Amino acid sequence: MQRRTFLKSAMLFLSIGGGTFLSQRKLFAETVSLGPMLAPWTGAHDGLPRFDLLKISDFKPALLQGMDLKRVEIKSLTDQTAPANFDNTIAALEDAGRPYGRTNRFFNIYTSTMNDKSMQSIESEMTPLLAKFDDEIIQNDPLFQRIKTVYEARKNSKLTDEQQRLVEVYYQTFTRQGAGLDDKKKARLREINEKLATLYTDFRHNQLADEEKYMLVLDSEKDLAGLSDSLKADAASQAETHGKKGKWIITNTRSSMEPFITFSSRRDLREKGWRLWTSRGDNNDVHDNKKIIGEILKLRSERAKILGFSTHAHWVLDDNMAKTPENAMNLMLKVWKATVARIHEEVADMQALADKEPEKIKIEPWDYRYYAEKVRLARYNIDQNEVKEYLQLDKIRDGMFWAAKQVYGIDMVKVDDVPVVQKDVTVYEVRRDGKQLGLWYFDPYARDGKNSGAWMDEYRTQERFRDPITPIVSNNANFVKGKPGEPVLISWDDATTMFHEFGHALHGLQSNVTYPSLAGTSVKRDFVEFPSQVNERWLMTPEVLSKFALHYKTGKAIPEALVEKLRKAKTFNEGFTTGEYLISAIYDMKIHLAATPDTTIQPDDFEKATMREIGCPAEIVMRHRPTAFGHIFAADSYSAGYYVYIWADTMSADATEAFKENGGMYDRKTCDRFRDTIFSVGNSVPPDVAFRNFRGRDVDTNALMRDRGFPVL
Repeated sequence: MQRRTFLKSAMLFLSIGGGTFLSQRKLFAETVSLGPMLAPWTGAHDGLPRFDLLKISDFKPALLQGMDLKRVEIKSLTDQTAPANFDNTIAALEDAGRPYGRTNRFFNIYTSTMNDKSMQSIESEMTPLLAKFDDEIIQNDPLFQRIKTVYEARKNSKLTDEQQRLVEVYYQTFTRQGAGLDDKKKARLREINEKLATLYTDFRHNQLADEEKYMLVLDSEKDLAGLSDSLKADAASQAETHGKKGKWIITNTRSSMEPFITFSSRRDLREKGWRLWTSRGDNNDVHDNKKIIGEILKLRSERAKILGFSTHAHWVLDDNMAKTPENAMNLMLKVWKATVARIHEEVADMQALADKEPEKIKIEPWDYRYYAEKVRLARYNIDQNEVKEYLQLDKIRDGMFWAAKQVYGIDMVKVDDVPVVQKDVTVYEVRRDGKQLGLWYFDPYARDGKNSGAWMDEYRTQERFRDPITPIVSNNANFVKGKPGEPVLISWDDATTMFHEFGHALHGLQSNVTYPSLAGTSVKRDFVEFPSQVNERWLMTPEVLSKFALHYKTGKAIPEALVEKLRKAKTFNEGFTTGEYLISAIYDMKIHLAATPDTTIQPDDFEKATMREIGCPAEIVMRHRPTAFGHIFAADSYSAGYYVYIWADTMSADATEAFKENGGMYDRKTCDRFRDTIFSVGNSVPPDVAFRNFRGRDVDTNALMRDRGFPVL
């Protein structure tokens, strides 16, 4: 997942980095003192974020000061008497607000990775103010009129292609956010956005509270039946961390709970753990999210209508490759038909095994992962615990680095002279041909106050606008930290996720554009997952596995016979994997199509109705149940947009076939073309054009069906 830093989808107001709008700088440089949150990043590696100088108590005053500084710059821009042109309007706006942008980056890092109670209090207070300030910029009519003037003259202004693209992105962003509306509608939009910002923050805090509060405590050895030694060690470590030494704890995060319900042979505990995990935000207590979801849906619907769209889904899709909800739904339902058929086959196979056991059971959702592993073992002789013994976190990280070197010519060099937000974070200088491309921060372990899941974040965006600025990005995960000196073993799915998120990082690191608003991952939402999904494919290559899938005890490479089993089982359990994702994406689209400003939707009732409507098998549930569906309810980022993973995967499946057609995943010419047409161009090229530049044609959606082992329809 590529995490959006700001409350709105447009990141362009908060560009950060090197140069400044010089006339504005003269205005306040000598009179304003900038603290470490606002000040330009200086020092080694083209400048560094000084986490060592930050204090939580400084966030509020720094954000408020940053807003004031940006107001000065915007006023100077709009007070100009010279007619609007690219340089004095678009370029000036691109350069404005850098101190505010730097502070916002710090704020985002802390609220996603270091969000303790004191930080949550600041977040609750400041988030609506940040939303209000975003609207203040968007609704600044003199500013919008200057942007509009440049936009209307863009074809005859002798602009470069990238400059023209930047003008179009600014104009579309302002108009989509209501810059051209009358005062009454603007006022209501401000109220809606401010309220939504508060609701999103409350949703995140409630989900985090349930992940920290509810945990599965195992009291005796018999409760550990079926678990591997590494899972037992992780659970013991968590118990010690939580003051329950001598017991075992499965925390309420995916990286901890999912392996437990996959391998525990205690059906009663599997059900208990599954219910803890799927009930986050749905416990009818102070942290319940159902009412919040209802309010979010009503406000989003009202906002869409003010902006001229029939639903929130239509507003979102209008600015994505899919263009309409119907196009997205058509793709999802095409795949869903084949998925349901595969799920029924998988359940039948699992039920046949369950029927042979003394205790006759009917497969339930908390049984699916457990019995799927039994079928995998019976059919392919693959034991995931055996596979896991070859997947050491540090080695898989090194495998990512090695693949990036072969594919993109990148070297990752660890540096120890860099301040970090938390002691477990490590930092690498990213180089190509001896020249620094940027920095990569790796934050791998779970802790209280950190969002669950895995994601990429951008600390600084690449640009060469005023001066060349190198990017700084991070990857974040939630693995359970082992004892000192002991390797952390991860699942095959976790290893795939690491390659996926590193793909986002490589997208940001290899950006090569002029303007930061067009750089790196600042692309349309249903395109941003495409490069990262392709990057997953290098994990399965023999070159990576033979060098980096090493047994944690013997150091020997994973046997070729086991790798061949993994290849043969590539599409095993694809019904479940695709199904739990698809029902989440379909739910997301349907609930945003159904929402109105006057009707309060009960998210759990809508969930049941949607599952009935699409014929969802009873043995499977949403990958993200509504009350913990942070992708769509903790921000606008993926709302009415969770479909993007499968939309992007149509492109990634097709792109992978391009590599295979040209000799394999390490073919030099294909690798270079992929880097130059996809990774380096950011949003300076429209995404459909970028894909055609790589593939030579539009996407073949049947590539997705072939890749997942489904019949081509």
